[in-house]
Amino acid sequence: MAGGHERSMKALKEVWRRAENSLCADCGKPDPDWASSTLGIFICLSCSGIHRNIPSISKVKSLKMDHWDDAQVQFLAKHGNAVTKGIYEAHIPIYYYQPTYNDCHVLREQWIRAKYERREFTEPGKQLPYSDGVKEGILWKRGRDNGQFLPRKFLLSEREGCLKYFTKQDAKEPKINIKIDVINATFQPVKIGNPNGLQITYLKDNKTRNIFVYHESGKEVVDWFNAIRSVQFHYLKVAFPIASDNEIKNRLTRNFLKEGYMEKTGPKQKEAFKKRWFTLDHRRLTYFKDPLDAFAKGEVFVGSRDNGYSVQKGLPTGTQGNFSWHYGLTIVTPDREYLFTCETETDQLDWISAFTSVINQAMTPQEYAIEAYFKFKS
Repeated sequence: MAGGHERSMKALKEVWRRAENSLCADCGKPDPDWASSTLGIFICLSCSGIHRNIPSISKVKSLKMDHWDDAQVQFLAKHGNAVTKGIYEAHIPIYYYQPTYNDCHVLREQWIRAKYERREFTEPGKQLPYSDGVKEGILWKRGRDNGQFLPRKFLLSEREGCLKYFTKQDAKEPKINIKIDVINATFQPVKIGNPNGLQITYLKDNKTRNIFVYHESGKEVVDWFNAIRSVQFHYLKVAFPIASDNEIKNRLTRNFLKEGYMEKTGPKQKEAFKKRWFTLDHRRLTYFKDPLDAFAKGEVFVGSRDNGYSVQKGLPTGTQGNFSWHYGLTIVTPDREYLFTCETETDQLDWISAFTSVINQAMTPQEYAIEAYFKFKS
């Protein structure tokens, strides 16, 4: 018996050490130490918890603590992450968002259920709930002034190239009509206070606006998210016919590079520093009085190093404005310096890293146009 167990464990470790199995099959986290004995994949602890909730599809076991018999090890050896991905991820639409271990639970859960439970990607040309070019339904939307979430009808249309929402079910005219190419959508469960919370950000008159929504169903809110990406993708394919699919994919919804509180002072650099909530969405640094504000109080364009932008640790010598946080940083632009302070050194270094990643990237022609607008506005 002991010899058989040792033989199984040795065979298990050999399969486990294969390069294809070095990352979680579902979220890409390094060094997965769990596996599904029914799907033949290697997964991380977090994803194993999701698999455990679909026992009709997946049986999970620890690679370190549980016993694996010869048949189970042979099944893993025959399958593994590469073979199984070839089956369950064979026909993923290019616009579909594939979450990583840094993404929220609802995105990862619905990705796993879409693959193995609903088998959405196993057949070419399969009709999917987010691929029709139109989606209509109710989302709970946060009121701009009172903060209450109320049911609102939303309509997404590829033909019209927009997302609309209506204050009443039978309303003929929408409250807001948002062009699809100015929308970003990102999951914000902590900020919104709901595990299915989705933040929809858009530009109106080149200024940032926010809508905060959720749906009771995780599947439904992720379907909305991917429907937005689908409509965006097909809209941009028409608008930029020579762009590659991957170039267009990179222009779809994106997570914010960084969010959090900092203090800022005004252009004279003598005013008291005020605490604001900041969002870095690629080259737009937007700030709000409250994280759930619908309207930004202001924005800063963050260009490239080649165009005279930089980020520096600390504040200029002799800064006069009063501030309560002591970890400063300075954004240098061709026109002025923007001064901020952070509560902790970790925050300071994280913000500097995020700004540096943007500043080190060359600007696109579209970003030069945005920069010109910011200069004109100021």
